[in-house]
Amino acid sequence: MPKPRILFFGYSEVGHECLRLLLGRGDNVVGLFTHEDNPNEKIWFKTPAMAARDAGVPVFTPEKISTPEWLERIAALKPDLILSVYYRNMIGTKILGLAPLGAFNMHGSLLPKYRGRAPINWAVLHGEPRIGMTLHRMVRAPDAGAIVDQEGVDIGPRDTAEQAFRKVLPCARAVLARQIDALLAGTARETAQDDAQATYFGGRKPEDGRINWAQTSRQIFNLIRAVTDPYPGAFTDVGPARLMVWWAEPDSPAASGRRGKPGEILSLSPLVVATADGALELTRVDWKIAPAPELRLGQTRMALS
Repeated sequence: MPKPRILFFGYSEVGHECLRLLLGRGDNVVGLFTHEDNPNEKIWFKTPAMAARDAGVPVFTPEKISTPEWLERIAALKPDLILSVYYRNMIGTKILGLAPLGAFNMHGSLLPKYRGRAPINWAVLHGEPRIGMTLHRMVRAPDAGAIVDQEGVDIGPRDTAEQAFRKVLPCARAVLARQIDALLAGTARETAQDDAQATYFGGRKPEDGRINWAQTSRQIFNLIRAVTDPYPGAFTDVGPARLMVWWAEPDSPAASGRRGKPGEILSLSPLVVATADGALELTRVDWKIAPAPELRLGQTRMALS
């Protein structure tokens, strides 16, 4: 009896690890739909295209899959099961309906919390102590389908988004390993999400890294660790100049007990800036746009914005 045909939609290292799991098991993966790497994005992760090409799996990278042409080509692949793992585009119901065993997505949060884009970054930004991966049925609304399985992991209050990602990455493989046989047999158990508990967040852009000094030191620190390298980074402006802030210390001796107007530079060496409830020491910074000469010479009577 032929093995069920799996059509895989994926990107990111989560997609890479899950596809490797399927290929290592000898599952019948008939194609990978993925994305071309964006030249304006720092690619710091493995991608499923690497694993697919090594295994001889056809790789497709259309900008849009909702066209009649691609719908026809996807139908010709005759998928029994569709799996989506960090694929960045919405997959329409016409495509989802092609797979008699259903279509399922691996999402980077403990649903129903943090539906939407960049869930790990958002969770770090909000100071969450625990994150996870959830396998759920795909429906018209994003990340709203019934849950098949999920697994979580604790993260620390100083973890960056990348460190949190590395901690949660094994959860995706573990969940898929537990459930893939049931998915292929059409016997996976599903539990409806509690929509009353749901939260949704959209995609993040580099501009979303702008620091609001009217927030507390902890809120600003959480933003910094949520978007620091390899992400675009947090920043603040000094007139026409832009200072990138890659790390800070909310509890440093240099900032302890210091107060001022939010955004006021309280010290240049070390660099300490006033926040809504105290001060923050900026410990790793660089100028994206050159600063004014008076700041380079040590002028502290300036405020960041």
